[in-house]
Amino acid sequence: MGQKTNPIGNRLGIIRGWDSNWYGGKDYGDRIAEDYKIRRYLEARLSKGGISKIYIERTLKLVTITITTARPGLIIGKGGQEVDKLKEELKKLTDKDIQINIFEIKRPELDAVLVADSIAKQIENRISYRRAVKMAIQSTMRMGAEGIKVQISGRLNGAEMARSESFKDGRIPLSTFRADIDYHIGEALTQYGKLGVKVWIMKGEVYGKRDLSPLVGQQKKGPSAGRGDRDDRRSRDDRRPRDRK
Repeated sequence: MGQKTNPIGNRLGIIRGWDSNWYGGKDYGDRIAEDYKIRRYLEARLSKGGISKIYIERTLKLVTITITTARPGLIIGKGGQEVDKLKEELKKLTDKDIQINIFEIKRPELDAVLVADSIAKQIENRISYRRAVKMAIQSTMRMGAEGIKVQISGRLNGAEMARSESFKDGRIPLSTFRADIDYHIGEALTQYGKLGVKVWIMKGEVYGKRDLSPLVGQQKKGPSAGRGDRDDRRSRDDRRPRDRK
């Protein structure tokens, strides 16, 4: 029986970049484990922050963590207090200097992680899964998506036998590498057990070369959590034309 491959992993290096960017060498395994630990900690610590993705970059002495979220104010806190507190907690966890950048997701309806989590939370609050999925599909298509597919699996409505139901609108060309498809698997914990929530969102097609940086076109939110602003000013000053004597 044929299975669908993960559309994100299938497009790495083509139209999508990696979530972790560093060179590990002999410490590769330790760094993979540390990245996993950082992501699990942030997801638990900021469970109400509407987090979509966590990108990690490393240099010799610094770990830069970039968080994309639908609710940046909740993570930043008043005057950046929450970010500073988060930096200290992660520094204790990793024994390394930490820099945190926050980016706001302007259209959460087009983010597969946020859509799947929203459906899962509604199911946990005993809203009909069909209604939750229908509302999510309508919102996503209204925001300009070319297609969306949602699959719910498990003991639907408390049935004795588990089954899967799929809902689709528009097109999801999984075999087209230039198709920009976002994908996520979420879980809803109900009194009958866990339900799996899979979401595919087709945002459009990418032609020609594409910058694989995951944060292309996004704007940084809130106070700087590192020296980025100062470095930017310095680079701007360097670009100014100098007076010739």
